[in-house]
Amino acid sequence: MSWRVGVDTGGTFTDVCLYDDESKAIVVGKISSTPADPGRAVRDGVSALIARVVGADEAGGAMGRIDYFAHGTTVATNALLQGRGARTGLITSAGFRDLLELGRQRRPKLYDLEAQKPVALAPRDLRIEVAERVRYDGTVDTPLDLEEVRAAAVSLREAGVEAVSVCFLYSYLNPAHESAVRAVLEEELPGVFLSISHEVLPEFREYERLSTVIINSFIGPVMEGYLSRLRHGLAADGLRVEPKVTQSNGGVMSFVTAEKMPVRTVLSGPSTGVVGAARLSAQSGIDDIITFDMGGTSSDVALVTDARPTSATGMDLDGRPVRAPMLDINTVGAGGGSIAWIDDGGHLKVGPQSAGADPGPACYGRGTTEPTVTDANVVLGILNQESLLGGAMPIDASLSFAAVERLGARLGMSTLDTAQGIISVVTANMARAIRVISVQRGYDPADYALVAFGGAGPLHSARLAHELGMERTIIPQRPGALSALGMLMTDLRSDYTRTSITLVAPEQIPVFASTFDALSAQARDWFDAEGLAEGDRSLRWVLDVRYVGQNYEIGVEVPVEEVTEEWIALVAARFHSAHEKRYGYSTTSERVEAATFRVEAIGDAPQAAFPREPIVGADATAAVIGDRDVYLPEAGRRVSVPLYARDELRAGNIVTGPAVIEQYDTTALVLPGEEAVVDEYLMIVTRPSRGSDPSVAVASDERILSTKGQSE
Repeated sequence: MSWRVGVDTGGTFTDVCLYDDESKAIVVGKISSTPADPGRAVRDGVSALIARVVGADEAGGAMGRIDYFAHGTTVATNALLQGRGARTGLITSAGFRDLLELGRQRRPKLYDLEAQKPVALAPRDLRIEVAERVRYDGTVDTPLDLEEVRAAAVSLREAGVEAVSVCFLYSYLNPAHESAVRAVLEEELPGVFLSISHEVLPEFREYERLSTVIINSFIGPVMEGYLSRLRHGLAADGLRVEPKVTQSNGGVMSFVTAEKMPVRTVLSGPSTGVVGAARLSAQSGIDDIITFDMGGTSSDVALVTDARPTSATGMDLDGRPVRAPMLDINTVGAGGGSIAWIDDGGHLKVGPQSAGADPGPACYGRGTTEPTVTDANVVLGILNQESLLGGAMPIDASLSFAAVERLGARLGMSTLDTAQGIISVVTANMARAIRVISVQRGYDPADYALVAFGGAGPLHSARLAHELGMERTIIPQRPGALSALGMLMTDLRSDYTRTSITLVAPEQIPVFASTFDALSAQARDWFDAEGLAEGDRSLRWVLDVRYVGQNYEIGVEVPVEEVTEEWIALVAARFHSAHEKRYGYSTTSERVEAATFRVEAIGDAPQAAFPREPIVGADATAAVIGDRDVYLPEAGRRVSVPLYARDELRAGNIVTGPAVIEQYDTTALVLPGEEAVVDEYLMIVTRPSRGSDPSVAVASDERILSTKGQSE
């Protein structure tokens, strides 16, 4: 018997997923995150889940059954957002000491006269210039003075730096100077974390490259220490395989590699949720989806077309550019723990402030007095008012009522209206996030299905889909732990890039061929190092392309084949088409150039697979475990709705809304006028009831309107 284990650390809970390769059974568990030491929750969560599977008596030696272990972590992101990184120095080209603060000289908020820029992660007194210059074509203009470099290294050592970045102008074309500096730093600063720009990001745009390499240094010692401790701790617990950590690009890499390149893990957790959602939805025959991952602190959304998540070359995190291969995920501060508050204009707002895991929402009884999204759902009756996590976590609903009531008094609204207002505001926040990755990129959300996961996703997906005009939502079998499960459905992946601004023209065929050949050779070396069989290897070529004179590019996938005149023409045609889709026009008479070459190396890994279940029929009454009074704005009052146990639903069952579906890791709401169908893979697909209208359904259903308990 062998197991595959995925662990996702979130702001509120740490999710653990165990998959048995032989029985195909999935077991999930949740444990409160331990922000002071995230690794403690990882180890405790895995141990607790194993004890559930084999019993406490046999749990001691069962860790050895794990033959694959993957971990998604927010340690790097939290260290950056909280400013709790290493004391970081910088060695850079003469004249570029202040580039980190000058940036692109654009105001992020044009009309905000009090806007605060992010604090520089490398203080000015730790940023040292050295005389050197490489020209735009890679030739050396000013040779590097190694004695000046050595003096800079001594100065940084005396200043007590824990990490050093090196970033020279045009080093992506000629890295000789940076390599020489690395050699000096290794002599003068043993044990100090080093980030060299041509190793971290061999691409143009010096500000973004500088920002990325400094972020890598700033979070490097934190991640290095965390992953090293966790790696040794898991080994002491009995883990015999090398653990993997998930990357922002949706793939996985070893802990050792992540310790050197932590900037690639800033979207570690959310990325595998997107991968898992894409794989599961494609299995059910739905390839075009928008993923909606709502946890305790934030919501992450992403677009998946033809079963492939959309990729990006970077993002801005807390006002700082991060450039690394990643999935195109948009994050908004809207989670179950997001706090509702009133702004200076007297308007109701929700988030981004969060109650987090400790103390958590008011109903946790740990001292929070402000209402959160979770508290609003408790007040409305959508969430169980006695306990969460299938009864494992008792709550105090009276604290939720008290918190929401206090906020409502300030707004002059009833408790129920205030709770519903909180839900409406957070829904609007999440809808805006989805429009960023869909409408603003030329895609209509109505053409996609919404896949809801995370502990709070299925609670809100129905209303969010309605807000966006989406007819279908999909709720995976284990939505609360999908990011952890997604780690068991992802591939090994490594990315190789190089900037070489080249006209897309037949006379440049040798440049395209030689550049892609060189990057592909690096990918093959990585395949060999990972010990991947030939049949498990695949490459994907992408070019960042633009019109000559433009300053921003569009990524275009190109065939992995011999570069010919037909290949060149195809690149141009695909770019014109992508430009038309993104911006509404294309100019085929303009010259086109490629800026950055990208090769994605993908190694197939064994993945969790799920059997198809036989269709048993539409009748779902066997799964009804009671009813609950839920406030529905469609009815304007509390109404009694049936309560279903998710684990008792079978393939083919249909649940007619309104209804609440409960399971260990989440709760789902089915709206009036909708029906939820359980497919052959036990995914719940909600859709409008045939021929029904939500308002008509509420008005005509006497069972719904026969209320029990209080109403307002």
